[in-house]
Amino acid sequence: MSGMVPAPVNLSAALAAFTDIYSPRIVGRVNDYDVRIAHARGEHVWHVHDQTDEFFLVLDGIFEVTLREPEMFVVPKGTEHKPSSPGGSIMMFEPSGTSTTGDRHEGDIPAHVDSTTGHDLTAGGR
Repeated sequence: MSGMVPAPVNLSAALAAFTDIYSPRIVGRVNDYDVRIAHARGEHVWHVHDQTDEFFLVLDGIFEVTLREPEMFVVPKGTEHKPSSPGGSIMMFEPSGTSTTGDRHEGDIPAHVDSTTGHDLTAGGR
């Protein structure tokens, strides 16, 4: 093990150093893992990693991941989020009494969003 201390990497400067899209740059390593940054714009390709999970941290803008199969994603408490969909179906696990529009929300609630704590399926209605 060398006595060198790695220099901190300014991610904004690193991102500004290149403009290629979906062309990751390795900015560091943690054990056997690369720490990579990339610019994203437009559609990527459908793909799968058979031997590894994938971690994404959005550094700027919006990054959406579309899944073909029923999958799950956990939004940690306290994390602001805004669902959107061109059309689809979801399953949620939430504590009873959780509002669909959260404890706080931005702006007016659109007419197509039902601000509710859930409806009993057998009761019918909206």
